[in-house]
Amino acid sequence: MAEKESGTKKAPLARTVKDKWRSKHAYKVRAPGLFQHAELGETVSTEPEQLIGRTLETTFPELSGIQDAGKAHVKLRFRIERLGGDGIAETRFIGHTLTSDYVRRLARRKRSKVDLSLIVTTKDGVQIVVKPVAVGEQRLQTRLRAELRHKMVEVLKEEAASHTAVEFVRGMLQGELSKALAHGVKTFYPLKKIEIRSSDVLGTIADELPSSAPPAEPEVPSGPTEPEVATAVAEDPVA
Repeated sequence: MAEKESGTKKAPLARTVKDKWRSKHAYKVRAPGLFQHAELGETVSTEPEQLIGRTLETTFPELSGIQDAGKAHVKLRFRIERLGGDGIAETRFIGHTLTSDYVRRLARRKRSKVDLSLIVTTKDGVQIVVKPVAVGEQRLQTRLRAELRHKMVEVLKEEAASHTAVEFVRGMLQGELSKALAHGVKTFYPLKKIEIRSSDVLGTIADELPSSAPPAEPEVPSGPTEPEVATAVAEDPVA
């Protein structure tokens, strides 16, 4: 009789499931000096290097230390630039937008909405894309719309050239830039409303990061060196 092969079977190795969340760490995120280094919240990452370049979005009421219900429709965008020695992620301001529902409420039926997109250069050399929206009570004639756009471009360039990036951004977010635009075009037509619906900072605003942080290299926008103007007019705005 043939002998049976003897031996012991090895038990299968238990598959170890790694909990990805346990390997992540929470990092506090801080706004730049333009916003008094207010806390933006927390973000998680497995490695600190993965934080660099991550973007965050918040509103004025959500921004710690700034309680302004009248600015709830303004969304602020930040990008993480570095991780400080205290483990706090430092950011820089990269732009803002208005909520879509707020923009829709601006332009109702029987109103004309004029959109404008312009690259301006501030007194300290920072380029910013500014996109204002002007709303008239009635339909505006083609010639009048062209005059309004030309005047708005003129005012925006003058305001940027006479202010630093910090001053320009503060004026833009606090409504001073909109007031300057309204004052500049009132001789042509008293518009119902002018708002800066969005902006994009193409460079780095001075004094945003703590003094221990080296200044970031400014981003050079692609395309022609001269500022370009792109305009779009909506005859029938969204109700």
